[in-house]
Amino acid sequence: MLEKINKLQRAAQFRSRLGKALQDSSLNQSSLARVTGVDRSTISQLLTDDGARLPNAHVVGACAAALGVSADWLLSLSDRPESAADLVAHSLSFAKAARALVDERIFEWHQEAAGYKIRHVPAALPDMLKTRRLLEWEYAPHLGRTADQAIGAAQDRLSWMRQAQSDYEIAMPIYELDSFAAGTGYYEGLPLDIRLEQLELFERLADQLYPRLRIYLFDAKRLYSAPVTIFGPLMCVFYAGSHYMAFRDSERIEIFTSHFDTLVREADLTARQIPSRIRVLRARLEEA
Repeated sequence: MLEKINKLQRAAQFRSRLGKALQDSSLNQSSLARVTGVDRSTISQLLTDDGARLPNAHVVGACAAALGVSADWLLSLSDRPESAADLVAHSLSFAKAARALVDERIFEWHQEAAGYKIRHVPAALPDMLKTRRLLEWEYAPHLGRTADQAIGAAQDRLSWMRQAQSDYEIAMPIYELDSFAAGTGYYEGLPLDIRLEQLELFERLADQLYPRLRIYLFDAKRLYSAPVTIFGPLMCVFYAGSHYMAFRDSERIEIFTSHFDTLVREADLTARQIPSRIRVLRARLEEA
């Protein structure tokens, strides 16, 4: 948080920051004067005058632009010297997304966040918890030969989760699991034997990997979430279909972490209840 300072202090800090920015740049006083369109004597005065007077907004803005810093930082209105555009570019980025959510880029994010809690709202069932046959059914029509790469990446992700020091929390709507078991909606046409095999694996992993892996089911009639992964305090990444949208600024990460915590706190089924829920779904399918 910025401290309140008087005009004399602000002017002194302006001279200090202007001098530092000039020293860090490739410019000297003469070239700065030429770029900003002011007299060299004016630049010299800005750097040496001991008074409380600050230059006008035009001169401050011109100096900031020439030196690649923000005007707010020169005027002690911000502690960040980067320009607004640079801050946005650093805190927000886009990356192309593969059809399968198991591509190298997102795996790198998992590795970067090793040791931190990773919170995940998947677009469907989590890929790293799927059987090979389900992945083949889902991705082979879209990826062709590269389906094997997607399947291998999913298996690598599961192996990484087993070995890494990160805790994983997954939250998804109840209807996703129920729709899968019933073979409706997105899963229409999925053979019964693949669904039973997947439910068995899902139950086993949810039980074996607890508490390292915790899965929660929430009621989509009360709560909603877009597909998102929060990599500890480092970043949160939204999945938008063809691209990922990644935020690295702490304020937004805290907002979406709080959103995820709400999904967990208000979940209808907690991590310890998931295996029994899956057993019920399997029993219904086997009896049908």
